[in-house]
Amino acid sequence: MIQSMTGFGKATMQLPTKKITVEVKSLNSKGFDLNVRMPSMYREMELGVRNQIANVLERGKIDFCIFIENTSEQTSTKINVPIIKEYIRQMREVYENADETELMKMAVRMPDALKTEREEIDEDDWKLVQVVVDEGLKNLKSFRTSEGVALEKEFLHRIANIMTLMNETVALDGERIDTVKTRLRTAIDELKVNIDDNRFEQELIFYLEKYDITEEKVRLENHLNYFIETIAGNEANGRKLGFITQEMGREINTMGSKSNHAQMQKLVVQMKDELEKIKEQVLNVL
Repeated sequence: MIQSMTGFGKATMQLPTKKITVEVKSLNSKGFDLNVRMPSMYREMELGVRNQIANVLERGKIDFCIFIENTSEQTSTKINVPIIKEYIRQMREVYENADETELMKMAVRMPDALKTEREEIDEDDWKLVQVVVDEGLKNLKSFRTSEGVALEKEFLHRIANIMTLMNETVALDGERIDTVKTRLRTAIDELKVNIDDNRFEQELIFYLEKYDITEEKVRLENHLNYFIETIAGNEANGRKLGFITQEMGREINTMGSKSNHAQMQKLVVQMKDELEKIKEQVLNVL
């Protein structure tokens, strides 16, 4: 079962004094590209969170955010009383008859009038944060899996189309050979010269062997079947699918160059179109 690299996961937990929210967004990428945003008080835990995400998501462009919303009436920002008193004292020396209220308004706007007390990490709180992180990653994986189901249906549809077009191309091969034989015989007859029929047949066989697409048909069919087997696997296989589509493209291109037949070349163009649609979607596979 394949998984998409595109997904979104969110999880929340309400505690008595705070609300924890985790959001994870994933887009396709050749490697693992992670951007983490979290409150400064949890910064020392960032490396562990990165490793946790890498083990679960493996690949993709990941945006990970932890939000902590304080729902209590307490605040970590305090009035720096000694500093404000000192500001007021100094301003009295400048404005001897100033109103106390005005002095207070000016003092609280001065630098260091407010101080923010840095909270220390509470181990119990952090364990709860990790629970929310696990849930967010689980939701993202679930999203990826559901997207993978849709991708698998799309791939199987496109592969079936290529298989049908390939068989139609091969079915025209006999007609193409007869057309080539007739064209060559007509050209020789127009020259009005005597030729050795045995030599003509030998040269014709050699000519037709150069344009034989049996080998390409066999290899392309093998690649199509291998693609189907790969998407049914359990491991992350986006890169492997990309390599298989490259090989499929080579065989289709060779069939096109050998076709020398208008209807066959039309079918080859349709195969290329189906393959390009597969390649676009393979970029989203984990």
